[in-house]
Amino acid sequence: MTRIPITGIGVIAPGAIGVDAFRALLNSGASAVADVDRFDTQGLSAHKAALVREFKPRDFIPVMKMRRMNTLSRLGLSAAKLAIDDCGATLGENTGVAIGTSFGPVQTSVDYMQEYVEKGAALAPPQLFAESVANAPGSHIAIEYTLRGFNVTITQRESSALSAAMYASTQIAKGTVDSALIGGVEEANEMLFSVLDRIGALAHANGAIDEAARPFDAQRNGFVLGEGGAVLVANGGRRKPYAWLAGFGIARDTTAPVSNWGDDETSVIHAMRAALDDAELSNVDAIFASANGSLRGDAVEQRAIERAFADAQVVTTKQIFGEYAAGGMLQLIAALLAVEEGRYETVLVNSLSAGGGIVCAVVTREGA
Repeated sequence: MTRIPITGIGVIAPGAIGVDAFRALLNSGASAVADVDRFDTQGLSAHKAALVREFKPRDFIPVMKMRRMNTLSRLGLSAAKLAIDDCGATLGENTGVAIGTSFGPVQTSVDYMQEYVEKGAALAPPQLFAESVANAPGSHIAIEYTLRGFNVTITQRESSALSAAMYASTQIAKGTVDSALIGGVEEANEMLFSVLDRIGALAHANGAIDEAARPFDAQRNGFVLGEGGAVLVANGGRRKPYAWLAGFGIARDTTAPVSNWGDDETSVIHAMRAALDDAELSNVDAIFASANGSLRGDAVEQRAIERAFADAQVVTTKQIFGEYAAGGMLQLIAALLAVEEGRYETVLVNSLSAGGGIVCAVVTREGA
C-alpha cells in the first residue's frame, strides 16, 4: 500500500485534552480509570470507567452550533479542530471523513425515546432525532470545514477506528481524495455501562483483586469502559509527519459468537501477516495489542502473538484509557507517537472485535 503520512493529531481523551497532554499521560504510565460519578452504579458489579472530565466543548465550538450537537458530535468536532490546527493548514474540499464508533449515540436515542413516550411524536425534540444516528459526528465535521470527499461512519465494535483508518487510507492511495480526517468517538453512559456490566464484560472486584483492566494478565476478568474523541489528519497539512500508515490486514474469526471473541488464533495471525505483506515488510519491532482484559479476546491474541511474533515487544494501552472506538483510535495514536519519538521503527497495531472482526495496521517511521 502507498504509505500515508499522519500530519495532525487531535485528542479529547480521559485524562488528556490535546496531543501533548496525551503524550504526557502515556509517558507517565498513569491510568485515567476512576470511580464513575456521572451516573449511579449501585447494584452493578463494576463501578469504574475512563471518563473525559476536563472537556469544555465551548472552547472548541461556538455556543449556537454546540446547542445542536450531542456529546458524541461535540467530542468528534472538537478533536477534528485540534487535529486540523495541529497539521498547520486548511484542508481542501477534496478531503474525506472516516469515523469509527462502536455504539454511537446510545444516550441520545434514550433521551429521544423518553421524550417521545412522555410527550408524543409532535413534541419530541427534532434536534435529538437528528443526532440519534451514528454518522452525526462525521457530518458535523464535514459541514464545519466544507469537506466534500467521502463521509463514512463504521461500526465494527472494537475494530471500528482501525476499520475507518483502513478505508480512508485506501481511498487516499487510490486518489479518490487528497486527504482525510480519520477518527474514533465514543460516549460512556448509564445504559451502555449497565448492559455491559450485566453480561459480565466489565472488569470488577471479586475479593481477590480490585477493579481494573488487566490486559494479558492471568487474573483479568473484563475491560474498563472508556470514552472520548480522537482524530487524525492523513496526507494533508504542512507539518512533518508523526509517522506513516504503511499497511493493513483484515480477517474474520468464524469461531466467535455475536457478542464475544472466538478462539481461532490462526485468523489473527493471518490479519497480522496480511498487514505486513501490504506494507512490504517481514517483521516489526513492537505490537500494540488489542488486549483489554477480556478473557477470550486476550487469550486468542496472546496465542497468535506467541506463535507468529515471539520476539516482538508487546505494548498494551487500554488499561490507561479504556475500550471501544475512541480507545481504538487512542491506541493507534499511542503507536504513532511511539514511532515518532524513535522508540520503534515499525509497529503493528492490532484490533480484535467481539463477533470475530480483526483489523491490523502497520505504522512506520519512514514514508518509503
